[in-house]
Parts: sequence; C-alpha cells; structure tokens
Amino acid sequence: MNQILKDLSLSAIVAGFIAVLIGFASAVAIVFQAAQAAGANPAQVESWIWALGIGMGVTTFGLSWFYRRPIIIVWSTPGAALLASSLEGSGLAQTTGTFIVVGLLIILIGASGWFNRFAKLIPMPIAAAMLAGILLQFGIGIFTSVQTDAVLILSMILTYLLMKWLAPRYAIVMVLLVGTVFCMLTGSLSVSDIDLGIATPQWVTPSFSLASIMGIGIPLFIVTMASQNLPGVAILQNSGYSQQPISPIITTTGVCTSILAPFGGFTFNLAAITAAICTSDEAHPEPNKRYIAGLSAGIFNLIAGIFGAAVVSLFAAFPAAMVAGLAGLALLSTIAASLHNALVTPTYRDAAIMTFLVTASGINMFNIASAFWGVVLGLCVVMFSRKD
Repeated sequence: MNQILKDLSLSAIVAGFIAVLIGFASAVAIVFQAAQAAGANPAQVESWIWALGIGMGVTTFGLSWFYRRPIIIVWSTPGAALLASSLEGSGLAQTTGTFIVVGLLIILIGASGWFNRFAKLIPMPIAAAMLAGILLQFGIGIFTSVQTDAVLILSMILTYLLMKWLAPRYAIVMVLLVGTVFCMLTGSLSVSDIDLGIATPQWVTPSFSLASIMGIGIPLFIVTMASQNLPGVAILQNSGYSQQPISPIITTTGVCTSILAPFGGFTFNLAAITAAICTSDEAHPEPNKRYIAGLSAGIFNLIAGIFGAAVVSLFAAFPAAMVAGLAGLALLSTIAASLHNALVTPTYRDAAIMTFLVTASGINMFNIASAFWGVVLGLCVVMFSRKD
C-alpha cells in the first residue's frame, strides 16, 4: 500500500477514468442492443451492465495489482456488435449457455498456452498494422467532430497542443478539464437528469444449443481472439511490456466470462483502444508506475457496474463530440507508434499496409470483424512474399 501511495499520480488516475468513460460512452449502446436482441427485459439489461462492470473492475484491478502493469480488461465491443446482429430470436437461456461455452474455450486456449504460440505466429508489423487500423477511426473522429461542435473540439485540440509543449504528462488531463468546463458553461452538459440507481444482478439459467454455439459462440470466440486480444497484446508490447505473460491473463478472462455469463457478462478480453490510454506516456512517463492507471480503471469500472442503472443517463450527459475528441486526442501517440512499427521493416511493409487497410475498412464477412480479415490477408502476403 505504501508503494501504491508513492506511485499515485493525477495523470494515471485520470487516464483510468478516461479509459472507462470512453469504453462505456462509445460502446454501451451496442451492449444494450445485444441484450435486447437476446430478449432481456429492462432489469436484465441493467444486470448485463452490472456483470460487465464488476467483471472488468475485478480483473483489471487484480491483474494490474499482481503484475504492477496496466492490464486493462474490457468487454468485447466487436463481439457485442456481432451479438446485436445475431441474437434476435435466440432466447436468453440459450444465449447464456453459449456465453459459458465461449468462456470455456477462452480458458482452454489460455491454460493450454496455445494463445502464446498463436501470438508468436503473428509478426509484430502485422499486429501493429491491425492496431493502427482499429484506432484510425478514433483519430479521424477528432476532426469529423468539428462539424458537430467546432468551438469545443478546436479548444480541446489547442489545449492538447499547448500542453504537449508545456507539460506533456498532463495534456489529456487538461483536455478533459477544458472540455468539461466548456460544456458546463454552454449548457451542453447537465447532471440534473442522472438517475443514481443501483443495479441488481439477475440470474438466467442457461440452456445449451449446438446451433447457437456454432452460429454465435464460435464467431464470438474468433472475434474476441482476433479483434481484441491480439491488439491488446500489441498494445502491451508497443508500450514496453514485451515480457508480460499472456496466457494467465487470457485464462482469467475466460474464468470471469464463465462465472458472470448467467448475469450477462458475455465476453471479457484484453483491451485494445482503452488500454492504449493507460499504457501511454500521458498516463505516466515511467512505465513501472502506469499500473496506477489500471487500478484506477478497475475502481471506476466497479463503480459503473454497481450503479448500472445510472450508466445510460450518466454517459448520455457527455456530448458525443466531446467523447469523440477526447478519445482521438488520447490515442494520437499510439496511432503514430503503431504506424511506425507497422511500416519500419521493409520486408513486412506490403503485408502491413494490406493489414492496415483491410482493418480500417471495417468490412464484416461471415459476422467476423475486419481486424481478423486484415490479419489473414497480411499473413497470406507474408507467406507468398517469402523467398526460399
């Protein structure tokens, strides 16, 4: 505890908060759609938020504490999108059973060490290109948001550039502060309508359907591995944590998924986008002190889960333009580093640019997200480019 108190920093705490804010604000609506497609009633939708918040909070805090690194665990946003488009008419009981099976598959690939072998098959330029493709839209979002609220976004950009010159460590802290104050002064941020209700977990007895497992569970598993865990590993490696053991983390997310599936915890995995915020220099210039951002994110996730009934109204209070601008600015350095790592090695350059373009395109074939197809194409290019 004394060491944690010594390592505490405002920038790391705020990085954890921003990660949770962006994670919920940018994707919670998709989770609602997925829950409703499965047939969940309002109380069960709140239970999904409770399960996701508790699961993310416990695993993020616990793993960050144990490894003294910012290990950020989140729900699978591409997985939620897949569920929202695939669960209609499947029934909540069968859906719950499918989530449990997915959790068991994740445990298997983690505990067996197969994920480590699988990850080693993916060259770093390919993984970095995939990550850059995933993050690209967030960078573009900074400037598309200018059309919605030019004065707000331009003031945030100006604050970012000024603070990067004066005090880079607190650049995102000041962007958040300036954006919040601006929105309060203009009346676009109101807290009067927030309902501070506490969510109650709702148990759903699972049933198992082979059709549901094959049609929904296997694609969800593939999407989680390819679109979330691989970029999550790339984030850790690009941020200087290349020696981090991955298999125990994957196993932990599988156990958490299996336990919380009956309450709506559909899939947990390594974060990609929000992890970039907690593992960057903006969180703390010293990598061995960035774990505070992980502890912070864990606590804020727990709070969000407990007050699941308030999540919708709380995050609805922040203007969409501000959230988009904040996310993009917080990820600028990570986008730049990913592009550099993707293209710096001439041998992999063609494969990396193909991976980047396919991932950024957002194509979805067979309900599998574009990041997966980007990696597949990149590996094919690598294979055909090799000379004996």
